[in-house]
Amino acid sequence: MKAVVIPEFGAAEVLREARIAVPEPGAGQVSIDVAYAGANFAEVLYRQGVVDVPLPFVPGIEVAGRIRALGGGVSGLTVGQPVAALTIVDSGGYAEVAVTAADLVAPLAEDADPNSPPAVDLATAAALPSNSTTAFLVLDQVARLAPGESVLVHAAAGGVGSQLGQVARLLGAGRVVGTVGSAAKVEVARGFGYHEVILRDDVAGAGQFDVVVDMVGGPARRASLDRLAPLGRLVVMGNASGAEDVGISANELWFSNKTVSGFNLAAYSAVHPDRAGQALRRAVRAANEGTLRVQVETVPLDQVVETHRRIETGSTTGKLVLQVVGS
Repeated sequence: MKAVVIPEFGAAEVLREARIAVPEPGAGQVSIDVAYAGANFAEVLYRQGVVDVPLPFVPGIEVAGRIRALGGGVSGLTVGQPVAALTIVDSGGYAEVAVTAADLVAPLAEDADPNSPPAVDLATAAALPSNSTTAFLVLDQVARLAPGESVLVHAAAGGVGSQLGQVARLLGAGRVVGTVGSAAKVEVARGFGYHEVILRDDVAGAGQFDVVVDMVGGPARRASLDRLAPLGRLVVMGNASGAEDVGISANELWFSNKTVSGFNLAAYSAVHPDRAGQALRRAVRAANEGTLRVQVETVPLDQVVETHRRIETGSTTGKLVLQVVGS
C-alpha cells in the first residue's frame, strides 16, 4: 500500500512516499481503509526527532475512513462502517490502511449499517479524533472545569484551540478568552466560541482565570501561571514556540493555591483507551448535532511536505486534513 514515511529525522523535506506492507489487526484491534488523515503538530515532532520513534516511521495520529477488518474479540463495529479513529498510540495514519485499538474508534453513522451515510463527512471526521477529543479530556477530566468558571486558551485559532473554546462553552464556562499570535487571527478565533480574543502579548491585562490551557510555552507559560486565580489550574499540553522549558516553583504553587497539570493524548490513550474513545465518541456526537464546528482544509497526501511547513510556521488556522484516497 501507499504510505508517507519518515526515513530519517529532519526538516519537512525528509518525508517520503513509500510502498509498505498492509497491516493486519490483532486481537482487540481493527484495520481502517483511510480516506483522510489529520495533520498535526505532533507529527512534526515525530519528524524532527523530538519524540524518539523507530525509523522508518509512518506518522499520522488520527484518521477517518471505513472499517476494513476486525481483529479477534472485537464487537460493536462492522466491516465497511464509516468511522473516525485515533491512531495515536502506534501512529500510522499517513497510509492507505491503518490499524488501531477498537476502543479508539468512533462510528459516524447512527447505526452499524455500513450503508448508512455518516452525519459528518469523512474529511470533517478526520479532524475530530485528536483536537476535539483532547478538548473534552483536558477541560473535563484534567482541569475539571465547573459551570460558570473562566477559561483562557492560548493559540485559539489553531486546531486544538479552535475546539477548546467551543467545548468550554458546551461544558458551561462563564467566560472564555482566547489568545492569538497575530491580529490576522483574531476574527478567525472569534468564530470558535470565544467571548473575547486578544493578542498573546496583551494577556497581562486580561484578568484572572480558573483554567488556563497552554500549548505555546515560553513567555506564554509564565504569563499563564500569572493569570491563574487562587485555586486555578494551568494545563500544559505543548511547546509550539520551541522555547526552553519554563521552571515552576513548587513553593509558588503552595503559597498561591495554584495547580499545574500536564496532558499528553498519546500517553493517555495508551493507558486509558476506553476513556479516550468515550471522549472521541462525545466529540463525534457534538459534531453530528452541530454544537461543535471544525474548520477543515483538505490537501492531497502528496502535498504533505508543504503541509508540515505550514504547521511548523504557525501560519494555519483551523485544521489541515490530508486526503489519502485519490491523492
